[in-house]
Amino acid sequence: MAEEQPRLDFVGAVEAEVAAPVVVGAGAIGERRIVPILGGRVSGPRLEGEILPGGADFQLIRPDGVAEIEARYTLRLSDGALVYVVNRGLRHAAPEDMARLLRGEPVPPERVYFRTAPAFETASPAHAWLQRGLFVGFGERRPASVLVRVFAV
Repeated sequence: MAEEQPRLDFVGAVEAEVAAPVVVGAGAIGERRIVPILGGRVSGPRLEGEILPGGADFQLIRPDGVAEIEARYTLRLSDGALVYVVNRGLRHAAPEDMARLLRGEPVPPERVYFRTAPAFETASPAHAWLQRGLFVGFGERRPASVLVRVFAV
């Protein structure tokens, strides 16, 4: 019996403008950082709209160099619907590349593992499909923004 390969369907690209991180500091399980989300856009075949200011990406940089991320923000879609997003993931790279990322310097995206699992919540019946599926994101950290390409599984 042949195994079926999972299909990924492109939903949209989320490009969030971010501020400089607030470094809480090193604690018992790693360094805490909070990256304010200033706004941005979501665009693609199934999602179109803006990212509202006021969200943040809460990060834990573990002793092994892996960044655990949890971004929370709100989308206002082109039809006015609001969508709450919680996007959890992992980001890691070679130590020198992670150091560059943490300093806000560019690193070629192919040198960084940055994957997420966004979850959506909305009161809009037109967008209820977002609450009935699983999604994966492929991320790219840029000096002043984060790009996540979101796919339905």
